[in-house]
Amino acid sequence: MSLMSLRDLHVRFRGPALLDGVSCHVAAGERIGLLGRNGAGKTTLMRVIAGLVTPDDGEVSRAPQTTVALLPQDVPRDIVGTVGEVVAAGWSVAPGEDATGDDHDLGWRRQHAVSQILSRMDLDGTAAFTALSSGMKRRVLLARALVTSPDLLLLDEPTNHLDIDAIEWLEAFLERWKGTLMFVTHDRAFLRRMASRILEIDRGRIFDWSCDYDQFLVRKAAALAAEEKHDALFDRKLAQEEAWIRTGIKARRTRNEGRVRALERMRRERAERRTRTGTTKLRIQEGQRSGMLVADLDGVSFHRESRPVLRRVTTTVMRGDRIGIVGPNGAGKTTLLRVLLGDLAPSEGSVRLGTNLQVAFFDQLRDHLDDEATVADNVSDGSDTVRIDGTPRHIIGYLQDFLFSPERARLPVKFLSGGERQRVLLARHFAKPANVIVLDEPTNDLD
Repeated sequence: MSLMSLRDLHVRFRGPALLDGVSCHVAAGERIGLLGRNGAGKTTLMRVIAGLVTPDDGEVSRAPQTTVALLPQDVPRDIVGTVGEVVAAGWSVAPGEDATGDDHDLGWRRQHAVSQILSRMDLDGTAAFTALSSGMKRRVLLARALVTSPDLLLLDEPTNHLDIDAIEWLEAFLERWKGTLMFVTHDRAFLRRMASRILEIDRGRIFDWSCDYDQFLVRKAAALAAEEKHDALFDRKLAQEEAWIRTGIKARRTRNEGRVRALERMRRERAERRTRTGTTKLRIQEGQRSGMLVADLDGVSFHRESRPVLRRVTTTVMRGDRIGIVGPNGAGKTTLLRVLLGDLAPSEGSVRLGTNLQVAFFDQLRDHLDDEATVADNVSDGSDTVRIDGTPRHIIGYLQDFLFSPERARLPVKFLSGGERQRVLLARHFAKPANVIVLDEPTNDLD
């Protein structure tokens, strides 16, 4: 049974259309992986399906009484209250059910649904939402999406911020869940385990590969090779015709008018071609040499709302160290980084920083971006140039190394996808000299 159909959807914000005549259907019980490069329109399509974005043109039709829930890519910053209250905010009367009952009955039904999902997902309903780690917040938002038992569950980067145990728990939970699933992820292991059908958004169009992820990789490679061959033949033919038209008098003969019209069509087709996104050219700009000591922690403890997060941590970071910090969600990994950087004062113990430190901090919450400013202004602080290893580069050319076209470089950051926002942060930090790089979940949202 078809739950939902999309017909000839068009969505454009600025620049080339994100969705350009997209059509597909979603059947009950499917497990669909939605793929595409950063900024391709995956989140936009899911928000259209959820009814949060109205397409410029086209039609979205649902089977009667179909319910849809969305787990967003980022944790909203305006959510307050207890975990139970946040989850309860996602509950509503299902289509077709009686919504006119007395308040006591509706309240009992809501409380019963919330209690069930909190128990299934091992969540403490009395805990303060704002005190949770990013991974635990994602679990709460998933509970909020599931509390009404939706027919179609949309998950946008569901493994972001989750530790390995939490990802394995999520996979097992979704395998038991009986509804229809569509998700966006760059986690290949999650894709292989969860997706039985692949939809791909590429240059405004949607491709239904109707296969699992491994088979998709084989078919996609063959399709790209065929496209490259076709484009090369087309470009060679176009070059030949352009050389012919420059001969002048021959092209003006009546019998050649058809050939001239064909050339005009080829020119239009070439102008409308949307090339595939390339690969980034990342280069870290090294700062001056720091002292041998980067940071020294002695008996550091940190408490949040009387709850211990770090307990008597003693460690030393030296120049040249490459340190990975691991631990379950809520263990205090981000807190430890912020204490190391001096952003948080320890409740107990001492932190001693080394000399001549130039720190680039890649924040998982992207707090250092100005949503209203353009990509270029966020990276260059309003200047037309950035200096890379002492050499000035125009900001637009520099951003092209990070796969931002001139048009997207002039967009406000609020219009970007999560992966594009990550690339803005990378471009911003790599444009400044640094001898200490601190990365907090740097691969979230990146393709």
